[in-house]
Order: sequence, then structure tokens, then C-alpha cells
Amino acid sequence: MRIEVIGSKGQLGRELLRTLRSGAHQGSGHDIEDVDIRAPHSVSALLDAVRPDVVINCAAWTRVDAAEAEAEAAWRVNADGPRVLAEACRSRDILLCQLSTDYVFDGTASVPIDETAPPAPRSAYGRGKLAGEAAVRALQPRHQIVRTAWLFGQDGPNFVLTMLKLARERGRLRVVADQWGSPTWTGHLAPALVRLVERGVPGTYHLTNSGTTTWQGLAQAIVEEVGLDVPVEAISSSDYPTPAPRPAYSVLANRAWLELGEPPLPHWRVGLRAYLEERAKVDARPPAG
Repeated sequence: MRIEVIGSKGQLGRELLRTLRSGAHQGSGHDIEDVDIRAPHSVSALLDAVRPDVVINCAAWTRVDAAEAEAEAAWRVNADGPRVLAEACRSRDILLCQLSTDYVFDGTASVPIDETAPPAPRSAYGRGKLAGEAAVRALQPRHQIVRTAWLFGQDGPNFVLTMLKLARERGRLRVVADQWGSPTWTGHLAPALVRLVERGVPGTYHLTNSGTTTWQGLAQAIVEEVGLDVPVEAISSSDYPTPAPRPAYSVLANRAWLELGEPPLPHWRVGLRAYLEERAKVDARPPAG
């Protein structure tokens, strides 16, 4: 199977390409300098050249706070882009796997959020991603929409690398403790996504690592895993205001994935440990040349 990854230079896109290249499928990847998902002619040219069986769209405007001030630009990538891809994939009978986000929900849940829960985004980013989902559903019956959350992997940027940098620079951390989620390592997510497109079953899926914690809990685990003696102070969201509201509860139930007979992804701390071990190996390599 030939699988095209759009948004191949992001942390998930890079992990997907690595997964594909070590497996049985033919993987190719392109990013913004190669294809403009907002432009039908650009998408058509790419698909006609690559002729994939599957497109996994990881391309997105992910600067959540900037989307509040640049809502139109974010919308064009997160809403219009998936619409263009869906139209192009439908006309070529290509399965489209569209990555989405926990931000399509308002964050007021108190139990893991099912795929059938009604979305209610509170941010420009969330509204754009939800519109992208709707376009894909309406235009390409052969689709898989995958919502995930709290990603970390490869070279980032991500919360894990930011916390490591700040811990070493400042010697203490102050981190929000009233937002809950399931931190998800791309090294676990990418193989699951490949398995999902192999299965080819259309629908909406939630896919995250198992277990839950807060941002403060994740930061505490990060410093513990690398052996840093750094205090991690718990603060509230009101102590750290942001232009875009963050969901207070982003734990996604992975029901549809489990109903396929697939195993749950490992616990988030297992993913964190594996990621940090991988990073340590990369950092220990001698410089090239």
C-alpha cells in the first residue's frame, strides 16, 4: 500500500514516515514547500504524481493562541485545507485519514470523552479543526477522522522539551494543575495510525496513550525520569492566562479503536520514558564530520 503523509515535517509526520519506512508499505511525505493544501491545483498535482492509496493529513495550523488573532489564516489551513483534500481524494478513490484534536470539545466533561460526544469548541483553533472534520465527512465517504491530544515526539516543539529546557535554565517550574489529559507519544501513535489505515474502516476515532494526568503531573514525571531535582509548583489556569481557552478536561475515550479489536495504546508514562530514552541516544551521538 502506498501511503502519503502530508505535513511530513511535523513531529507526528516525521514519526509516521519513520514507521512506514521500517515496515511493509511504501511511504512518501510532503510539507508546505511541496504542497499547499488550501489550493486544489497544488493538491491535485501532488496526488497525480504520487498516486497514493491513502493520504494521512497531519498538516495543520497548530499555533493555538495565534489563531485567535489570525483566525482567517488558521481557518484556511484547518478548515479549507481538509475540504480541498477530501474533494481530491474522493475523485481518486483515496482513503483520507484526517488528524484532529481534543480542542473540538469544550473541556467540561468529567469522564473520558466518547467519539459520539457533541463537539463545542471554545477557540478559533478548535472551530477550524471541527469545520475540517465536517468537510471531510461530507465530501469523502472513505475517511477516517482521528482525534488525539497532548502530543510529544521527535524534535518537537512540544511540552516535554520545553519543560526540560526551563527546568535546566530556571531550576524550578510552575505548571497548570487543573487541566487533565492523556499525554501521547508519537512513537506509539504513528504505528497505531498505520494499523488503522490498514484496517480501512471509515469513521471517527479517538486515539491517545492510556492513563490521565495534569500538565503539572506530566512536568513532575519529566523531571523525575531524567533525574532532575527541580520543584514543580502546581498553579491554576487563572494564574497562567492565554488568548485561547484551554479545555479543562481533554481525556478521550478510545472506544472505536478498541471495538476494532485493537489493544489500547500503552500508558502515557511508558511513552514518556521511551521518548526520553530515545532523545538521550540522539543527544549522545557524536557530531557529524
